Amino acid sequence: MKKLALSIGITSLLSCACAQADTLLGLYAGAQAWNMETIGGFSDDGTNLQFNFADKTQGSFYVAFEHPVPLIPNLKIQRTGMDTNGKVSLTTSYTFGDELFTANSTVLTDVKLTSTDAILYYELFDNDLISFDVGINAKYLDGELFVVDSEDPSTSGREEFSGVVPMVYSRVAVGIPTTGFGFYVEGSFLSFDDQTLTDYQAAMTYSLMENFAVDMTFQLGYRAVEVDLEDLDGIYSNLEFKGAFAGLEVHF
Repeated sequence: MKKLALSIGITSLLSCACAQADTLLGLYAGAQAWNMETIGGFSDDGTNLQFNFADKTQGSFYVAFEHPVPLIPNLKIQRTGMDTNGKVSLTTSYTFGDELFTANSTVLTDVKLTSTDAILYYELFDNDLISFDVGINAKYLDGELFVVDSEDPSTSGREEFSGVVPMVYSRVAVGIPTTGFGFYVEGSFLSFDDQTLTDYQAAMTYSLMENFAVDMTFQLGYRAVEVDLEDLDGIYSNLEFKGAFAGLEVHF
């Protein structure tokens, strides 16, 4: 009888431990399609030229790992493509990459830009009704800027740049009980002297699947990234990327 009671106790304890581990440990993976509009411009001397950029659909992917170990932060890695292209008709001369573009010419640009976020954060609250995260984000920007005279391809300039920008990070999520719906606001922010870098998104969510093995959530929201930097690896910019997105998140 004692052996039977001990066996039942051990089984119950293990079951509770497994349920708690499923609650406290989590691996998240998500992907988003972002309908991105770009406004603004850039230069390598501080005299930013404003381009007319085309709208693009870009992808964003992320993974996050959460755990119950005290003092050790959770980790999220996110990578977002922000490539675009555009053009402008010059009213004055413009210099880029040591190349002089004369007034009354049309300049084409091709922007290749990738943002990689390495986020360390703590969960201050975490339940079905509300969760609140705070932390820091090391945002790595890696880009290549190319401009060319539309009438004279031999007149062109190219600059590459990269750098890590430290930012403050936070996320608030709220669930609506018994409906499967919820919403969240997530963002990273830096403002120092003449430099401003923000990356925020707000979305409605709906639970498509929820069981012991996996949860799947649909996201529909809006994201905006402002890159207003002074001399990041020799590049000056006042670019803004914004638009609606749709995504899926899977929680294992």
